[in-house]
Amino acid sequence: MDHAIYTAMGAARQSLELQAVTANNLANASTPGFRAQLAAMRAVPIDGPSLATRTMVTTSTPGVDISQGTMNFSGRPLDVALQQDGYLAVQLPDGSEAYTRNGNIQISANGQMTVQGYPLMGDNGPIDVPPQAAVTIAADGTISALNAGDSPNTIAQLGQIKRVQATAGEMMHGDDGLFHLTPETQQARGAQLPNDPLVKPGEREHQWL
Repeated sequence: MDHAIYTAMGAARQSLELQAVTANNLANASTPGFRAQLAAMRAVPIDGPSLATRTMVTTSTPGVDISQGTMNFSGRPLDVALQQDGYLAVQLPDGSEAYTRNGNIQISANGQMTVQGYPLMGDNGPIDVPPQAAVTIAADGTISALNAGDSPNTIAQLGQIKRVQATAGEMMHGDDGLFHLTPETQQARGAQLPNDPLVKPGEREHQWL
């Protein structure tokens, strides 16, 4: 194949990959807590007997934009927005923890609080909600439930949402859309991160692009 055609084909392929990243960011612009993926093109030297100046173009995704998004009032009792560097903890299928800024909390068919399909972690593990209970979340993450037909003075606390603080350098963004501790952070801190003190109930964070 002619070298010029090969070079043009490589550049076109990388442009398509860059467009795919941009399209994904735009498609998720209104997803609560979504972090736009960063993308850049760079030149990579080609090994071999060719000229030392010969390079090819490749697309890299060095990370995500972790800047604070806009807080929007939703009025939904199960929505929470997080402060800068704050994350909610969720449980992965293997029992380990991952983290997200998506505060759009749902209740699964089996009565468990979830985010993005993963069990939301509380101070004592995943949080179960009684059937048909009215749930409220306080600014400190405390979850309260009032069973249908019960008097307001019988409201019960179900636990407290696990909220952690971490800097951008302590987290890495995974292909599952969640944040994970970097190996360096795990070595330095284990699985322990400082608590994030407050959430904003009834609000959603959107990182408009």
